[in-house]
Amino acid sequence: MKNILKIAGLVIGALSFTACDLNTEPYVGEVSDLVYQNPDNYKKVLAKMYAGLAVSGIEPQDGNVDLKGIDGGSQSYLRAYWYLQQFTTDEAIVGWGDPGLPDLHASSWTASNQWTSNFYSRALYQVTVANEFIRETSPEKLAARNIADNGEIALYRAEARFLRALAYYHALDMFGSVPFVTENDPVGAFLPEQISRAELFSYLEAELKALETELPSPRANEYGRADQGAVWMTLAKMYLNAEVYTGTARYNEAAEYAKKVIDAGYSLASDYQLNFLADNNTSPELIFTINYDGNETATWGGTTTIIHAQVGGTMNPDDFGIDGGWSGFRTTPEFVSLFDADQNDGRRLLHSDGQSLEIDEVGTFDNGYAITKWSNKTSDGGTGKNLTHTDTDFGVYRLADAYLMYAEAVTRGGNGDAALALDLVNQLRNRAGAQPVSALTLDFLLDERGRELFWEAHRRTDLIRFGKFATGYNWAWKGNVKEGRDIETYRTVFPIAASDIVANTNLSQNSGY
Repeated sequence: MKNILKIAGLVIGALSFTACDLNTEPYVGEVSDLVYQNPDNYKKVLAKMYAGLAVSGIEPQDGNVDLKGIDGGSQSYLRAYWYLQQFTTDEAIVGWGDPGLPDLHASSWTASNQWTSNFYSRALYQVTVANEFIRETSPEKLAARNIADNGEIALYRAEARFLRALAYYHALDMFGSVPFVTENDPVGAFLPEQISRAELFSYLEAELKALETELPSPRANEYGRADQGAVWMTLAKMYLNAEVYTGTARYNEAAEYAKKVIDAGYSLASDYQLNFLADNNTSPELIFTINYDGNETATWGGTTTIIHAQVGGTMNPDDFGIDGGWSGFRTTPEFVSLFDADQNDGRRLLHSDGQSLEIDEVGTFDNGYAITKWSNKTSDGGTGKNLTHTDTDFGVYRLADAYLMYAEAVTRGGNGDAALALDLVNQLRNRAGAQPVSALTLDFLLDERGRELFWEAHRRTDLIRFGKFATGYNWAWKGNVKEGRDIETYRTVFPIAASDIVANTNLSQNSGY
């Protein structure tokens, strides 16, 4: 991720396009010949693919952006993904009035919403970039260039396939049915066909299972790069949500793949908060991360946004290793209530001084408790390299989630050991200083996922799986009503970007939009 070189920018920059046009013909002629004839360049292009999860362009502070016509800070993959997963739930509310942002918590987004469209574009851009790299690294292409591969380029290609699968998985979860293109489709002007949610699930299942044997063993790759653990976590998540995606429950497989991760040699960090600090790269719990360096990946998105925006009011920015708070993000009374039964739970990382529990005014920072989970401080009390742009990596997957997925899959009737499931949950509670429990129920597990995984971009998916996103559970300002209200069930998926519906006559909009 460090010093992403201009040679990668030549190819990736040539793939830049407005909005989400998968038809765009990459400038692959002389540029690709120049770049790919030198095997030393392959890892640099791969680095840009990983960087696409963290930053918005090839220059510092989101300069020279990948998606033309979209603000650099707003098109960050993680920033848009986090917003959609968090602001549509009980875990987070934002007071800023940026276009499209208030609509997320108010449950009033449309097909023209900036944030749903930004993530749609970003995810499909990642697919486009990966497709081009996969094309250019085929055995036939390497042979034509007289490049002998000792297995290194094949590994890069497998990682690109994983990154494509991850983007498609997020698209599957967020949008359901999307335009579908692989390396086997022609490059140039054509209108991609739309793939159904169930068909995309099947494609990803086969692709990820193939990658099990092509990627390194858990923790055998460089930190931040994909390995078998990342593949297993993605499959476990897909299987756990399979009934939502396909109509068929797959809890046996969810338990199986979560158990693969549990047995893979990861371990819980000794302290919960070690997973959310500027040196969290040392945590033995993180399985797949989006990496940040305050100097080398200076961005206005990612953990820079999360950490700055959670700080305001009476909070001291120095305590979080930053140069100032942005007074934006808080949480709802309903989320706070998850800790009512155990005030000593160490995961209760809430700031109430000067904050009201109730949210009477969404735009006022002191309405609603603040969160203190993420920080740009290090485990020894030091500070990240840069007070503006954070060093804190984002754990897309960590071991605690595998514990909870296994427990839920078994509780839902999947094959597994019920005693082990209970023990795994109590290990998490013991680390937090919370009281152990004697039995597991689904309602308890949803709450426990909130306590353990809040602000890690899981909540929307979890609430949908438990049938409590649209109806059956309300929180402050859900549906733009202070006490919350039920919302339309079609909002369990976001709309395909309106601009793409206009551009591609093969696409049909999701119902309700």
